Formats: sequence, C-alpha cells, structure tokens
Amino acid sequence: CVGAVVVAEGRLLLVRRGRPPGEGLWSVPGGRVEAGERIADAVARELAEETGLRGRCGELVGWVERIGPAHHFVILDFRVELLDPPGAAVAGDDAAEVAWAPLAEVRSWALVEGLADFLADRGVLPPA
Repeated sequence: CVGAVVVAEGRLLLVRRGRPPGEGLWSVPGGRVEAGERIADAVARELAEETGLRGRCGELVGWVERIGPAHHFVILDFRVELLDPPGAAVAGDDAAEVAWAPLAEVRSWALVEGLADFLADRGVLPPA
C-alpha cells in the first residue's frame, strides 16, 4: 500500500477512513497499489480518489507494517507536493471525510494506530 503525506500551510491532510481496517479513524490518504501500477502513480491516484486533489509524489517518508487477523499490509508513505489549492479538498472513494489538521494538533485527533509516532519519528510532526 501507499500513503500520501501532504503538509501545506502548517497543516497535515487527513482523511477519515470509511472502511476497515481503521474505519472511522483519521489517516493520511492512501490505499492499495494496483497490479502493474508504479508506486508514484499509485500515490497520486489515491490522493486524487480520496481528496480530489492533484499532487506530485516526492521522497519516501518511511514504511510500516500493519498486521491484523485478516490482513498484512506493507505501507510506503511518501511526501507529496500539492498541485491544487488546499481548500479544494473533497472526500471521495473510501474516505468518509477530509480535513486539514494543524501540525501541533494532529496527536489529539482519533488517528489510526501508530500514525502520530511514525510521523513524529520522521520529522513530519513536532515531537510529543
């Protein structure tokens, strides 16, 4: 899977997951890579599908594994340069909602497990 880490104007782009795993929790936009799809293309596609925003895939932020009773995901998260104005974001696909969270407040949101620490460890969020 891939994730899009988009920071603009001191805020992080988050989507509320509309499906399991993590349904109802906030995460960065992302999802599964389709067969034959390049990673950078998957990042841009998932961003567009879930938020309506266009972006350019940048450097790798890091990767994580999420293992549950019915899944094992390896997720590669990339910084994304936004090509549209932040205010143009609209929830779509399996995102129930989209929001821009101030970086200093992200930890207070109901995030998917481990996201805040992952982003802080990689310098995206300020340390706790």
